[in-house]
Amino acid sequence: MGIKTYNPYTPSRRNMTGLDFSEITKKTPEKSLCVSLEKNAGRNNQGKITVRHRGGGSRRKYRVVDFKRNKDGVPATVIGIEYDPNRTANIALICYEDGEKAYILAPEGLTNGMKVMNGEHAEVRVGNCLPLAQIPVGTQVHNIELYPGKGGQMVRSAGNSAQLMAKEGKYATLRLPSGEMRMVPLVCRATVGVVGNVEHSLVNIGKAGRKRHMGIRPTVRGSVMNPNDHPHGGGEGKTGIGRPGPSTPWGKPALGLKTRKKKASDKLIVRRRDGRAIK
Repeated sequence: MGIKTYNPYTPSRRNMTGLDFSEITKKTPEKSLCVSLEKNAGRNNQGKITVRHRGGGSRRKYRVVDFKRNKDGVPATVIGIEYDPNRTANIALICYEDGEKAYILAPEGLTNGMKVMNGEHAEVRVGNCLPLAQIPVGTQVHNIELYPGKGGQMVRSAGNSAQLMAKEGKYATLRLPSGEMRMVPLVCRATVGVVGNVEHSLVNIGKAGRKRHMGIRPTVRGSVMNPNDHPHGGGEGKTGIGRPGPSTPWGKPALGLKTRKKKASDKLIVRRRDGRAIK
């Protein structure tokens, strides 16, 4: 999709950009694949805010996307490419030969009328989902499983892809978009191609109201608060945070502190995204 600009008839419109939705071929969602999406504004069952800066936003339905792609050996035809308000990527509505419909993530280059298929006997072609063992080294993939049969968990946002670097023993080595090198079992599935809607990251929001439509509330800097509200607060005028490093509102270190504990899956990470090898 291309990026469109607006005439600056207000200050906020001057730098605002948006997508032209040229790839979208179907305007209305498939009712049978939509479910209600309840809002809780970041609150838990006690009504307390556990995730800040959430609330409001436009009403929307959740599109049930098939991340498992486990209907093997049955060709499906792409009916249309749709906008999904719940994710950065576009989604494609496909219809299997037996009449069943499903949503999948729309990779770049997938258009109406194209055929897609799942399973180990599928061709290595954009939109097809097959085990990593059947995919040639060097191929760009997305929607990658971490555990066989659980469904794709990695590389699902707009414009992203991972590259299959090597296959050895029971594992395939992938280079993820972050730069991390990670081993994944060869029996896990992945979809061939790059996730579509590549220009998504180039869009300039332009005004505060557009963020509110997305359900994101304002974020206040800690440095402009009082000391009883935030560790960065207090002082006369613009002052430093007065601490060795930035903190969260609850005094925990922020920005850069490693929080990942020792996990069994550490042995599957070959190289971290910062370039360091796992010891």
